Amino acid sequence: MRTTCLLASVLCAAGAAAPAVAQSAVEAGNGGLPAGRQPLILEGGGASGGAGPPSAGPLRVTPRRVAQPPVLDGRLDEEAWLSAAVVDDFVQQEPAEGEPATERTVVRLLYDAQALYIGVEAYDSAPEAVIATEMRRDSLRLFDEDNFQVIFDTFHDRRSGYMFVTSPLGAKLEQQVSEEGEGGWRGTNTSNINLNWDGVWDVVAHRTPDGWTAEIAIPMITLRFPDADEQVWGVNFMRNIRRKNEQVFWAPISKEYTLTRVSLAGTMTGIGGVDQGMDLRVTPYVLSGGRQDRAGGGGLDGSGFREVGLDVKYGLASGLNLDVTLNTDFAQVEVDEQQVNLTRFPLFFPEKRDFFLENAGMFNVGASSGFSRLADLFFTRRIGLNNGQPVPIVGGARLSGKVDRHNIAAMNITTGALGNPGENFFVGRYSRDILSRSKVGGIIIDKNAVDDAHFNRTFAADTTLALHRNFVVNGFLARTETPDMAGEDMAGYARATWLSPSWSVYGEYIDLQENFNAEVGFIPRVGIRTSKFHGEWDPRPGRWGIRMFDPMWNMTYTTDQNNRLLTRRIHHMIGTYFDNGSSFTVWYNDHFEQLDVPFRIHQQDVVIPPGTYRFGEWNYRFRSDASRRLYGEAGYSPQTFFGGTRTDVSATLGLRATSRIAVEMRLNRSDVELPVGPSFVADLASLRFDFALSPEMTLRTLTQYNSTTSEVSTSVRFNWIYSPGSDIYIAYDELRLDPQAGVYGYHPTPWLRNRQLAVKMTYLFSR
Repeated sequence: MRTTCLLASVLCAAGAAAPAVAQSAVEAGNGGLPAGRQPLILEGGGASGGAGPPSAGPLRVTPRRVAQPPVLDGRLDEEAWLSAAVVDDFVQQEPAEGEPATERTVVRLLYDAQALYIGVEAYDSAPEAVIATEMRRDSLRLFDEDNFQVIFDTFHDRRSGYMFVTSPLGAKLEQQVSEEGEGGWRGTNTSNINLNWDGVWDVVAHRTPDGWTAEIAIPMITLRFPDADEQVWGVNFMRNIRRKNEQVFWAPISKEYTLTRVSLAGTMTGIGGVDQGMDLRVTPYVLSGGRQDRAGGGGLDGSGFREVGLDVKYGLASGLNLDVTLNTDFAQVEVDEQQVNLTRFPLFFPEKRDFFLENAGMFNVGASSGFSRLADLFFTRRIGLNNGQPVPIVGGARLSGKVDRHNIAAMNITTGALGNPGENFFVGRYSRDILSRSKVGGIIIDKNAVDDAHFNRTFAADTTLALHRNFVVNGFLARTETPDMAGEDMAGYARATWLSPSWSVYGEYIDLQENFNAEVGFIPRVGIRTSKFHGEWDPRPGRWGIRMFDPMWNMTYTTDQNNRLLTRRIHHMIGTYFDNGSSFTVWYNDHFEQLDVPFRIHQQDVVIPPGTYRFGEWNYRFRSDASRRLYGEAGYSPQTFFGGTRTDVSATLGLRATSRIAVEMRLNRSDVELPVGPSFVADLASLRFDFALSPEMTLRTLTQYNSTTSEVSTSVRFNWIYSPGSDIYIAYDELRLDPQAGVYGYHPTPWLRNRQLAVKMTYLFSR
């Protein structure tokens, strides 16, 4: 059977770069455009849709269709770009909201049946000062340098979108956005932004004497959109001018929001006659490798493995996607960054496995925001993992997408046995968009043991009501079913949030009954009622190099089901954020803890007896300007701790030596002295090394030391994207014991416990 990869023709000539210098000399009186290039007539306040004078009204742009796609070489000197639609009227969000951008940005838009093409001309009056040292794929450091970002709300539902980010070096980062990315706080993670989604697209960038340029190609099959003769999408563009710490947007967005606020985006119209082919993508893989494990105090026992598997993606309808996976493997997935747990509750580790990432936001029902994670009713790390160790996944299917105002998501996964009966997991999620930015919906989660009578089910209804641009109410009501756990199995959550440029205020309440048992969720604590109030003011002095203060106060109050106080935390904080991107924060937490049963600190021979405890926690933290080649962070936290003392010290030092080489070291130490039991020190150290031969070829290593487990782990990942959507991975992992730990006797070097080498190859067939 002959199979054609459409992406090869869409992303043409991506690797055949033209000569190094683009024609971009600026002529006086030409508004900052290159010599010989004239701006097109603009409409709608900065978008070119064709002939005619500028007109008032919402921002709108209509890309021009071309018969031949431009060659991606980063130069924008082809004839096609001269006829492109133009966006060039950007305004500041930071530092002077609403003021014109201090540097000119021109965005040009073309499309054909297979792809959308974006040309970026980022002019700079000091081109030698453009900050660009990051070439690694999907590195969050990209946000700390000069970059260009675009988001497409392809269903024009003012809720979701696809976001793409690039830089003067052609680095790439993409993410899926749901619910406008709500739930995060000052860069903290939110499940409504899928940072790990990998879309297929291409970009070539080029430094010029006047700034930098970039050409971007996004295949139509990478995006989901309605079946219509003419597409109407939300769209917005953003540029970060890092040396000034200036962020500028085409469609203005006020300071409290980011580019993910698609309800404030402009509109893109006129795209029609696009071809997604059969909308079928088949990605088989082959995997081979070997593993060695030490049995007791003896030698290493070795074994080899070979696997084949398949992932299939098929567009059942324009907005509805079916994914099927067989003999699923995740050998290429990066290992978790270790954490030291000095609390009574489980730690949260994010999902990194590809199959569970796309459209992950459509399955979200929970109560989490910023640093607080009270309840996630569906948590995919409960599938195919047992205490962090992989459990074989036999196969599964996922149906997800949007039909008109209906959001549909369903998943069924079967895992194999690993010392336990195999399990089957099903989750079905439906929600309907109402009003302009609101929704109502529900979810069903079912877990069944294949050869056992055990089952667990979760049922929930939820809603998000955007009653005002700045005011949102959301919540859920849920119930679980588990054998021998009848009654007291309900949960309810409600939250009201006011978010404006100067104020962030919210209140929330959650009730988790004693037998609420969401086995496929992340619920750190049950049998409680928790109330929280948060207030934050963000004054901007406009002097002393300070961009913003954020004095903050919040209180969290947790009781049992009889309203007896169990935990209380009163948080006082003030942060100072400087114009160059550095920050200094100070906070004090006043803690109350009621222990009814003994509490054993994880991995330590220390037991905290029952009792009433009150203690205070100071924290001082400084972050340097992250755009520097040499950057760092330092924290110091003296505190009392269950009748004793605890001192936490943390430090991060990073170096981006070149655009290809980056090193980062981290150290966290907790020195604990208690009135009962031995005192102890918990150390966690890591060294990360990244080498990017190109944006498509990267080598990453992570070495970690954890004193609480006396282990040294090393993970090495090599990835070569040899064709769009097709990869070669080489993954090596090993675990060693600290020679001072006394395990299996003394050894002069860290003693090898196990190691594994895996080579995996995937190939994307697309029709």
